[in-house]
Amino acid sequence: MKISIHNWMRAETIEETVNRIAKLGYDSLEIQGSPELYDTKKVKRLLDDAGISCWGSVTLMLELRNLLAKDNKQRADSVQYVKDVVRMVAELDGHMVSVVPSTVGKILPEGKPEEDWKYAVDSMKQVYEYAESVGILLGIEPINRFETYFINRGDQALALAKEVGPKCGVCLDTFHMNIEEDEILPAIRRAKGKLIGFHVADNNRMAPGMGKLDWASIVQTLGEIGYDDVLSVEFCSPLDRTPANPYPNSIDESPKGLSPEQKKFLEDHGSSAVTDEFYTMLTRKSIETLRPLI
Repeated sequence: MKISIHNWMRAETIEETVNRIAKLGYDSLEIQGSPELYDTKKVKRLLDDAGISCWGSVTLMLELRNLLAKDNKQRADSVQYVKDVVRMVAELDGHMVSVVPSTVGKILPEGKPEEDWKYAVDSMKQVYEYAESVGILLGIEPINRFETYFINRGDQALALAKEVGPKCGVCLDTFHMNIEEDEILPAIRRAKGKLIGFHVADNNRMAPGMGKLDWASIVQTLGEIGYDDVLSVEFCSPLDRTPANPYPNSIDESPKGLSPEQKKFLEDHGSSAVTDEFYTMLTRKSIETLRPLI
């Protein structure tokens, strides 16, 4: 089993990210789903020079991105966006893309359940056909009810994957599972044979080891079901703006290089951007917790 990390959690250049994770001993990067930001040839050289591979990517379903949209053009544009993420990963010699089907932050449905399901299946099939043609696996990711009304649990993601195609799988995330699953370990076991990726953060969405999740049991259960691929670190630390803040140097008051979409995504998930010092601590804590278990 190897250890990867996302790079959407801090406002910084790809060079800064790769330099940090290479020094800390990470095996790969799960690059943020923003293909418009990257020259894949340059990124590939950067990764190769650092001895880091691209594991995959995760879709950033912001603003009008929604595979379930009732509007035909909006839905078509969303399908094209996910295809663009798949293309980016293929050009970086990656393996998978984690797909959140509906808009993050959208908690009220536009249509009836059967309409949502039809649109989701149809849209995912279009992406799946393209992903198959370029050799990239798709994993449908459940996220919690406060971020989407549609796919919240592993069983729901498995049902959608079954409709999409035989190689479509799921990508589970411990933070979301802690909220939505009755029990985490049985939910992992039910994904046996269909687990394409696995995102890790503690129950408080801090780095693994900074909350209450039993990481030894989680990693052991992954081994039991034959998952021997990658653990992708995806913490998104809550930021304390009170005198009780245990990390006084955590908030980056003047982040640079953030697009409006990235800024909103960071604010929605963690309230603000974080400093290099705090982010490095979280990145180090993650690998120090996970490495001995694999």
